[in-house]
Amino acid sequence: MDPNTRQAVLATAGAGGSDPLYVDDVFSTYLYTGIDTGAGSTRSINNGIDLSGKGGLVWIKGRSAAWNNMFYDTERGAYNYLLSNTTASNYDIEYESGTSDPNYGLTSFNSDGFTLEQNWVGENHNGTDTCSWSFRKAPGFFDVVTYTGNGTAGKTVAHSLGSVPGMIMVKCTSTGGTNWRVYHRSLGATKAVFLDLTNAENTSIGHWNNTAPTSTQFTLGASNDVNQNGATYVAYIFAHDDQSFGTNEDESIIKCGTFNVSGSGLFDVNLGFEPQFILYKQTSGGMGTPNWYIHDTMRGLAQTTFKPLFANLNNSESLSTTEGLLTVNPLGFKSTSSATSAGDYIYMAIRRPHKPPTAGTEVFKATLQSSSSSFDVGFPTDMVLSSYTGTGNKYLSARLTNASLLTDSNGAETTQTQNYFLFDLQNSYQYGNWLGTPEVITYNFKRAPGFFDVVTYTGNVTIRTITHGLGVAPEFMLVKNRTIGYQWCGYSTVSGAGKSIKLSADVAPFPPGFWNATAPTSSVFTVNANDDANGNAHEFVAYLFATLPGISKVGSYTGTGNAINVDCGFSSGARFVLIKRTDSTGDWFVYDTARGIVSGNDSYVMLNNNTAAVTNTDYIDPLNSGFTVTSSAPTGLNASGGTYFFLAIA
Repeated sequence: MDPNTRQAVLATAGAGGSDPLYVDDVFSTYLYTGIDTGAGSTRSINNGIDLSGKGGLVWIKGRSAAWNNMFYDTERGAYNYLLSNTTASNYDIEYESGTSDPNYGLTSFNSDGFTLEQNWVGENHNGTDTCSWSFRKAPGFFDVVTYTGNGTAGKTVAHSLGSVPGMIMVKCTSTGGTNWRVYHRSLGATKAVFLDLTNAENTSIGHWNNTAPTSTQFTLGASNDVNQNGATYVAYIFAHDDQSFGTNEDESIIKCGTFNVSGSGLFDVNLGFEPQFILYKQTSGGMGTPNWYIHDTMRGLAQTTFKPLFANLNNSESLSTTEGLLTVNPLGFKSTSSATSAGDYIYMAIRRPHKPPTAGTEVFKATLQSSSSSFDVGFPTDMVLSSYTGTGNKYLSARLTNASLLTDSNGAETTQTQNYFLFDLQNSYQYGNWLGTPEVITYNFKRAPGFFDVVTYTGNVTIRTITHGLGVAPEFMLVKNRTIGYQWCGYSTVSGAGKSIKLSADVAPFPPGFWNATAPTSSVFTVNANDDANGNAHEFVAYLFATLPGISKVGSYTGTGNAINVDCGFSSGARFVLIKRTDSTGDWFVYDTARGIVSGNDSYVMLNNNTAAVTNTDYIDPLNSGFTVTSSAPTGLNASGGTYFFLAIA
């Protein structure tokens, strides 16, 4: 969409102003557990999506119980839902209950999400783990329209998407027994598939009158599913590759495409971005996997297990270790199992969150826990670094892998059943029975442009580049072989690309390094042909950090033996400080404000060993612009002439 057209559409749609739009503003996957609020009581799902002002769709699916896929939209209004896994017509809760306030269901669309009421099956059943996907109306992303059929082929329906649709879902709301018909750009205007069925693609002029949609309208055939005379309909319209989002308004946040699976059962889809939501369906071939698969990163996309939900089924979520397995990467998604049936598939994929943070509290939080098995961090946690305050290992766990590594060991990763970290909650993660005495300190990180990123890749033992989504050149990286127990590979701008830092030991940076003597860029980092960072067919994870002014600082200082003020450009001091000596041996020291960065003694842990937290020393002091290393600090923190690398977060 060119800028002039975009501004005109924004004005017409009431989007207001010309501020950049991010996927964070228009789409959300939000997980919650149903609560019996009681008649007359409500609960708000605050996902940050303006549904009351802009309009949109809320799609709700029970995870731990076999509830239907429920579609609520602002055109039909609250209390009205459709079921994508059935042919039923619109269910009007107010009409069926005979009251204007029936006290159950989705009762309102809000400026920051939506409201649910009472112990209602499907949306808010007491104790049921539930997933919701919210799509906000926005030019170049999504639109909802309603219309009345006339039974005449060639009828057109106007929309406000402002670009040619990539996919359209249509459902008759007044007549039961009608299927959901889906247009997809990859199938063309002569074909359709059915959202409520597993059928292969169907060719008929009755779908779309063999007429492709445009940026302002779509055309209907005479089928009763889409255009019965006098019947009412709703259409959900999804864009494709409209590159008008993001800081520079040049990024795509949604793509609708196709991929083919050969006899190998494997596929690799290049989107040009990392997805957080993927809907796909087989449309031809042996039809061995004909369901509408729903993947999202909030519920987990580990490489060895998948918790499937389907748009055409009411099944509960359960672990699968065969077909449907996939993983995401900075450029798209790919299968991790050869069990996928050969044939053609269509998909709709939505970009991962990419809105820059404005404060450190949006992307980092340190917590001290001793009793609760889960807790509210305040944002979706993409990585957690955790440690007992007593003697014990230090764990590094990520949502993308749903598994853990030990920072004080070279061991391979442990699975979710071994490490007790379950990344399938909204603003948290869950421990198994790991909590207790002594306390556990956790450092919670959210991926964000310019601040922090997580990348997974498969090694091939050749010098190569790995794409990342940090948006700037990483200044600090940690790479680990997940498959086999090789050493941690660390990089920092302080020691340079010709050396590596070992996380699990107090050794000095050593050559030749694992980076092919090549500094990372804003889009890639380079790895050598070795098992530590690029072993053949081994799985790897990389953690990338950078300086984001006012939020994080990766830097260095030179020891003096006297007190050193380290200016990070902060306004209220550092809440997290990681320090490692780089000109000689030295431990990995970590300080945080959850346990205290004060003028007196400060507690710290060391990532490279399993010793208990040290609480009786005063090696670091608060400083508004960053932190102070005191004159009493040992050589690991403040040797005269020593060089020190640090990562600080405001």
